[in-house]
Amino acid sequence: MNRLARSQSPYLLQHADNPVDWWPWTPEAFEEARRRDVPVLLSVGYAACHWCHVMAHESFEDEETAAFLNEHFVSVKVDREERPDVDAVYMEAVQAATGQGGWPMTVFLTPSAEPFYFGTYFPPAPRPGMPSFRQVLDGVRTAWAERHDEVTDVAGRIARDLSGRALGYGPDRMPRAPGAEEAGGALLELTREFDAVRGGFGGAPKFPPSMVLEFLLRHHARTGSRGALQMVEATCEAMARGGLYDQLGGGFARYCVDAEWTVPHFEKMLYDNALLCRVYAHLWRTTGSEAARRVAVETADFMVRELGTAQGGFASALDADSDDGTGTHREGAFYVWTPAQLAEVLGEEDGALAARRLGVTDEGTFEAGASVLRLPDTEGELLDAARLASVRERLLAARERRPRPGRDDKVVTAWNGLAVAALAETGAYFDRPDLVAAARAAAELLATVHTDGGRLVRTSRDGSAGSSAGVLEDYADTAEGYLALYAVTGVQEWLSRAGALLETVLARFTADDGSLFDTADDAERLIRRPQDPTDNAVPSGWAAAAGALLSYAAYTGSRRHREAAERALGIVRELATRAPRFAGWGLAVAEALLDGPKEVAVLGGPGTPGGAQLHRTALLCTAPGAVVAWGEPAEESAVPLLRGRGLLDGRAAAYVCRGFVCEAPTVDATVLESLLRAE
Repeated sequence: MNRLARSQSPYLLQHADNPVDWWPWTPEAFEEARRRDVPVLLSVGYAACHWCHVMAHESFEDEETAAFLNEHFVSVKVDREERPDVDAVYMEAVQAATGQGGWPMTVFLTPSAEPFYFGTYFPPAPRPGMPSFRQVLDGVRTAWAERHDEVTDVAGRIARDLSGRALGYGPDRMPRAPGAEEAGGALLELTREFDAVRGGFGGAPKFPPSMVLEFLLRHHARTGSRGALQMVEATCEAMARGGLYDQLGGGFARYCVDAEWTVPHFEKMLYDNALLCRVYAHLWRTTGSEAARRVAVETADFMVRELGTAQGGFASALDADSDDGTGTHREGAFYVWTPAQLAEVLGEEDGALAARRLGVTDEGTFEAGASVLRLPDTEGELLDAARLASVRERLLAARERRPRPGRDDKVVTAWNGLAVAALAETGAYFDRPDLVAAARAAAELLATVHTDGGRLVRTSRDGSAGSSAGVLEDYADTAEGYLALYAVTGVQEWLSRAGALLETVLARFTADDGSLFDTADDAERLIRRPQDPTDNAVPSGWAAAAGALLSYAAYTGSRRHREAAERALGIVRELATRAPRFAGWGLAVAEALLDGPKEVAVLGGPGTPGGAQLHRTALLCTAPGAVVAWGEPAEESAVPLLRGRGLLDGRAAAYVCRGFVCEAPTVDATVLESLLRAE
């Protein structure tokens, strides 16, 4: 066992028995490189990463390669999910140098942590256009020994270039949130990039555009744009019918390798499923689509069933790979089927039906004649719906007997915040108190194990907090989750906890000009302080913070929080028409700002006549970013939006406001619904 055996990260523990003398990311590792005067190999990945497993098996488990590494390098292994700041800084360097990025990320550093050679996956033998890992190691070792001054000079220049890439607004770039014109321009650009035939945006590989879909739903709600809603409906249907969605157990894979949504990269991430669960729930809220309801509920159930931990949180991911039954780990082995396997489980007649209805062919759509299950067409669905449901149940039961994919069971703060929001809303929309309870349990874990002296830690495992500090997305997404849980339950604690986290965002992550950093001002100093306003697989911490600040301002009337949100959105104005696919969450927040956002105060709890119905009507409001406060009348309520407002003739009353200026209250849910739709 090497030093990684003492780690908490499942990814690092996967490498604890490598012959490589790994170090975790610590000052001691770089001091050792300085003492020996050798370069540092930085290898960054994550537990569910298929190509990380491949490179580990080919190179890091190889005794000869490990011996060379141990003699000539100090090798540092980093879990990108545990240290997103380290990953962000060096991925920026990789992308700048090579024009692409990915994991495993392979970077060579000086003992001062300055990068000088970059790559991702390297094979054990040369391939066209790609050197072998051993050739790379030989070349770096030779350069370090024979051109040491040149290497360190290049590394210093790269580090200085990275550290100088600030995204602050500056005196001549006053931040201004996107307006209706920018939102319209973003819609136009998205329309150009939309795949009208297959749904989604762009070509292969095709990723679920969760944040963009939220923007389009909000834009439709504010403007009535039919085109915006059509893009959401087409994309959601294509994803749910394709291989991206698990047709037996629910839940979404990370992305599809093709443009037709047929073959996924089979790893299942908590963040994708939390975000998409919320998208489908919001689509149902907008259209009443039964298919959207089914996918939202199945995805919520998948998260609770497959990713729930004993402590109430949610694990990070399920692997793409699993034992294929012969002792060999293969990507997708748990999920794919052949016609013969269907017939073995279902019999010849139902096996043939399943093959036809679920897109399983003799040739196969994946590897070795196997197919990914899909719902490729609608013909006959209503006719054989009950039979198909029986087929799915039997196949799911049979699949449960297969060797399961591994699970990365660390609990990541930000992603659990996203899950809290999704489960709270889905549970409230579809009368599933068990899902609301699951959201509350995860929130409790974040409020206790993941909170230390008011500050967040990034991860926990088995109820034990990790050592990495929380980053901006942790604070922002957890605040978002707390605010959603408050709207659903009316428990004021969650609003207060969100406020405390946002105070830290303002004090520790926000520059004087209103721009935001991904790490706190007292976090570990890297070669640059990471800062990224663009969405990737999850909302950018910058945009997520803007959204939580705006919602909190709507609850409390705080001008300070609203102005901070508006300043933060200034960067989105610049991204709106140039790169809207990477600014979806910021654009969604801008839609809320353009709409007010609306503030709904429901006075009268579930025991008050009409209270539950008014509360449900408020939650189902599609107005962009609307906030819902729910509670008993109290002149000194801890929730400013509820203060000074009361019942009407002993019945629950709802007040619709903007900037704390309210319409006349109503006791009628139908009237409330019309007030929420009105401009």
